[in-house]
Amino acid sequence: MAKRRANGEGTITKRSDGRYQAAAYVFRPDGTRVRKFVYGKTRDEVSAKLIEMQDKTRQGIPAATSAMPFGDYLTYWLAAIAPTRLKPATLNSYEGLSRLYIRPALGKKRLNRLSPTDVRLFLAAFKDGCLCCLRGVDAARPEEERSCCAVRKCCERRPSARTVQYVHAVLRSALQQAVREELIGRNVAKIVETPTVQREEVRPLDAGEARLLLKTARDHRLYALWLLLISTGLRRGEVLGLTWSDVDLVAGQLRVRRNLQRIKRELIFGTPKTARSVRTVSLPKRCVDALHAHRAKQDEERRVAGAKWKPLDHQPNGLIFTTSTGRATDPRSLNRMLTLLCAKAKIRRVRVHDLRHTCASLLLAQGVDARIIMETLGHSTITMTLDTYAHVMQTTLRAAAERMDDALGPDAPANGEIL
Repeated sequence: MAKRRANGEGTITKRSDGRYQAAAYVFRPDGTRVRKFVYGKTRDEVSAKLIEMQDKTRQGIPAATSAMPFGDYLTYWLAAIAPTRLKPATLNSYEGLSRLYIRPALGKKRLNRLSPTDVRLFLAAFKDGCLCCLRGVDAARPEEERSCCAVRKCCERRPSARTVQYVHAVLRSALQQAVREELIGRNVAKIVETPTVQREEVRPLDAGEARLLLKTARDHRLYALWLLLISTGLRRGEVLGLTWSDVDLVAGQLRVRRNLQRIKRELIFGTPKTARSVRTVSLPKRCVDALHAHRAKQDEERRVAGAKWKPLDHQPNGLIFTTSTGRATDPRSLNRMLTLLCAKAKIRRVRVHDLRHTCASLLLAQGVDARIIMETLGHSTITMTLDTYAHVMQTTLRAAAERMDDALGPDAPANGEIL
């Protein structure tokens, strides 16, 4: 006689349409239990889904259901799914956007009742900055009926177009997982058109300003860092994640393979932004000389610090740019340092990321090919490079036109003249 299954163990059956289904009792976000079904084309596929569902139940992770409030589904997705697919910084930003904007507006909607109209009205209200609408006031109501807008002047505070786009991306990603789990039949956020973003023109330092900044930073203990940022276009986190084993001073190269970010209150080392961000960058001779001098200075700091030289437990060995006691440098402190350097150099204030733009602009002005610049900066596509620095390329395009004149030689004779 076959052994009877234990209560809650789950069942697998074949449906009349040829697919398989499995069912088991799982926990809901409110603590109650409900029977949930999963489906697949083969028995093995359904068995794997059933095991995964039961593992989450044993770990106390609530299961998603189609009728659950969308706010509860977001909590489930951010806790159980997103951490395995997103980088820590991206996950942190998604959590913030969900808490501040999405849940107040759409959190009470049932997952399977969320419509394209709900998403479109939400994005429209969010784009217009109507915070009262995000708290549940009907965005379709006439403006005169939304008196709180006039009193609180909340509609005057508008998010950037890029933030609106990010919020839409969070909705798309979360709902796509619901489609994969067959909780809903379609991703309604995909149906709604992505808000357009007006790309802001980058404002890099010109060659004169860059020279003034480096001259002022000459006596700074992190002079080599500022020189690297302007000369190689490394991102802030990439330069702070460099170790001496990543640099070959004889060959004049460095390898970008990690970055450093502050996530909430913790400094976290991770992989670079994209696959193309893992790259080898050639170093100008002045960068090699500056790194030699920085290494000697760091050895002296280590000797002076003695027992006070205490690197963080989780930081890689041999970090290049540390504090005077050997700890990883907080990325935010670079912003403060650069602000002071700009003021001392008497140039306009720029962000650390603008030094990356400065590198690309200087390379373009020197006639360096856009493909080479893409590889140097670690852009995912050459389109990103061309779109970002299109305004800087005007002089390069003019020079290209003049070179074409030189290549074709003197003007062709006019009116049948024979030269």
